[in-house]
Amino acid sequence: MLGLYKVRSERNCSDYNNKSAQSLLNKLIRSNLVNTTNQVEVLQKDPSSPLYSVRSFEELHLKPQLLRGVYGMGFNRPSKIQETALPMMLAEPAQNLIAQSQSGTGKTAAFVLAMLSHVDPNLNHPQCLCVSPTYELALQTGKVIEQMGKHYPEVKLVYAIRGNKLPRGMKLEEQIVIGTPGTMLDWCSKFRFIDPKKIKVFVLDEADVMIATQGHQDQSIRIQRMLPKNCQMLLFSATFEESVWSFAQRIVPEPNIIKLKREEETLDTIKQYYVLCNSKEEKFQALCNIYGGITIAQAMIFCHTRKTAGWLAGELSREGHQVALLSGEMQVEQRAAVIERFRDGKEKVLVTTNVCARGIDVEQVSVVINFDLPVDREGNPDNETYLHRIGRTGRFGKRGLAINMVDSKMSMNILNRIQDHFSK
Repeated sequence: MLGLYKVRSERNCSDYNNKSAQSLLNKLIRSNLVNTTNQVEVLQKDPSSPLYSVRSFEELHLKPQLLRGVYGMGFNRPSKIQETALPMMLAEPAQNLIAQSQSGTGKTAAFVLAMLSHVDPNLNHPQCLCVSPTYELALQTGKVIEQMGKHYPEVKLVYAIRGNKLPRGMKLEEQIVIGTPGTMLDWCSKFRFIDPKKIKVFVLDEADVMIATQGHQDQSIRIQRMLPKNCQMLLFSATFEESVWSFAQRIVPEPNIIKLKREEETLDTIKQYYVLCNSKEEKFQALCNIYGGITIAQAMIFCHTRKTAGWLAGELSREGHQVALLSGEMQVEQRAAVIERFRDGKEKVLVTTNVCARGIDVEQVSVVINFDLPVDREGNPDNETYLHRIGRTGRFGKRGLAINMVDSKMSMNILNRIQDHFSK
């Protein structure tokens, strides 16, 4: 396996780095599927076509070696996104798809299964391209291909990533190519290792991360324009902001669309309270009182800064609590190890900054505490982050509890504005 390379210096956009790190973190900590309660909305390019979904992998009439690979990975039945997406991705003639799905719902396995199903193992040239925003994310997708294709050795995989030097003039014989946009573009146009006119399936993964840097957008669009008109386009994204939509519409013609319904519905299962305090020390004392008054399986406590998170974790440890600390200066692999320990119950309290607000599902979390309320750089309420923070509890259909620490008129004003925003 090729060694990790340092992300190029031009990738200095903090939003991009945060999104790519969060996406990689979510992939590293997923040992099984999230049993999401989110409903999906399906918009078909042909509204008259009957909606077709499957309840078992056998219904998809997969090649036996792929079915063995799927079951070998621990998938007993299709997840919610797979039920709807797989029939579209495996249909003949090929159908294009734009799909939104949160981390851990099985979307990578879905598009990997689609690529493996469409490959003709008798043809020794690239037939499927999968573009990811970073080397590390491409590597995670490659691992899924290797696992799922374990019993299908005729299908080969190659990584189009910076540092993988190939002799000039050679033609690839591997059927699946996974890589980053810049290198993939070079392999298709500059070096001609790949004949883009022979590509059957083009996958754009982590679209929301991809478009956080302008260069990746442009490179992905240039690759897409080289592909044949009948090439299947599959675009996946965890979020569907306006920027993702405009990008998707430039890349994917006449798509079927799968969207998650809004997450605000999760607020219905979460009781929200606030506690008035006058100082950081009073907030800590209130925290100790909460622990003395209610039964907590596991708790997540969110702070605004690393400094506050470090101080709070130290104080809780001195009170005898088993505490884990998670913050942004840690390497992604270190963060994944901390979350695994918390998920395994080795620590009962996770103190963190916003680095852990999105996508982390731990079934035993019964309480989320906002030691500091989330605000943006201008000091205004960050409603989306608030939703993602308290959404770490009340998951899997269970009831949850969220407690907000309020220590000034300013933070009371922020809480009131959050309350007005969600009308709860």
